[in-house]
Amino acid sequence: MEGKTALIAGSSGLVGNELLNLLLEGKEYEQIYAIVRKPLNLYHPKLTEVVVDFERLEEYKDYFAVTDVFSCLGTTIKKAKTQKAMDKVDLEYTLTIAKLANEKGAKQFTIISSMHADPNSQNSYLNMKGRLEQELIKIPFETISILQPSLLLGERKEFRFGEKLGRFFMRLISVILVGPLKKYKAIKGETVALAMYWIAQTEKKGLTVYKSEEIEFIGNNIYIEEI
Repeated sequence: MEGKTALIAGSSGLVGNELLNLLLEGKEYEQIYAIVRKPLNLYHPKLTEVVVDFERLEEYKDYFAVTDVFSCLGTTIKKAKTQKAMDKVDLEYTLTIAKLANEKGAKQFTIISSMHADPNSQNSYLNMKGRLEQELIKIPFETISILQPSLLLGERKEFRFGEKLGRFFMRLISVILVGPLKKYKAIKGETVALAMYWIAQTEKKGLTVYKSEEIEFIGNNIYIEEI
């Protein structure tokens, strides 16, 4: 055990839940802090659940003194009700976490964004993700890794009709997504989690943006037994 510590936000989500299990079972980390809105009811000797009020994250900043930060934080417009409320979760909370962790000495920040994230996009979701990336890279971490996956596959705890329909459609057309179109192929949440874990172990310096094809290649060629 190398004595690294990690903080994860969004550990109840599709990718976050898979990633949390990898962090707990892998040998690289001796302590994991999961900041959550509600208890996960998960018990592990390396895990510390930190139930927080996301509006008052500064009050929990001592838990942010870790080596690595993983952000899988995100919501939907259906759940948030308004674009402003969605921006607060995906953008404002995430940036606050990043700034606090940087102030407390965290070395690297690994985050899930989205394919086609662009601060100039007319699509409100892609615009928000683009603005998040734009602000995040201003924070002076030694390493920032941004993953931009395509549509995520996997069973979520909450039902998302749009995603369910999208996954069904993507399965139907996946056979024709080859060559230049391959980048649009849906990707398993488990694969993204494996890629996030491995990328953090490379400790590559500076900013790196990983496209969906790269994420799939990394995740499909890394196994927890090897980690």
